[in-house]
Amino acid sequence: MSETGIVEIRGREYRTVAWRVQQFRERYPDWSIQTKVQSAAERVLVKATIRDHVGAVMATGYAEELRDSTNILTTSAVEVAETSAVGRCIAFACAGLAGAEIASADETENALAAQEQLEQLERLKAHNEAVR
Repeated sequence: MSETGIVEIRGREYRTVAWRVQQFRERYPDWSIQTKVQSAAERVLVKATIRDHVGAVMATGYAEELRDSTNILTTSAVEVAETSAVGRCIAFACAGLAGAEIASADETENALAAQEQLEQLERLKAHNEAVR
């Protein structure tokens, strides 16, 4: 990652959540980011809320992860969803902190990893059916 927080994924540029949070804190030191786990069962849902210096809601962002869909989500689904929710919330609230995409580099990489694991599982199922 460069100082700009830009990561290229499949030819597109995404900002990392870490960069977004750093820039948010520098620009809005009196604002807050709050997160709340809405669900932590098979599907993990997290809501992030940004409030200004007087407590007014400036933006919300949600993220959902399917527990056990990737190796990292087996042990850290809440953390991954929280990071994605915060990244999305900052992108909605603060012009210029999203880059070209609302989705963050972290969120995009996780989605691509989950997609690859599902595709591998489907290939394995097809192979097993053919063997039977």
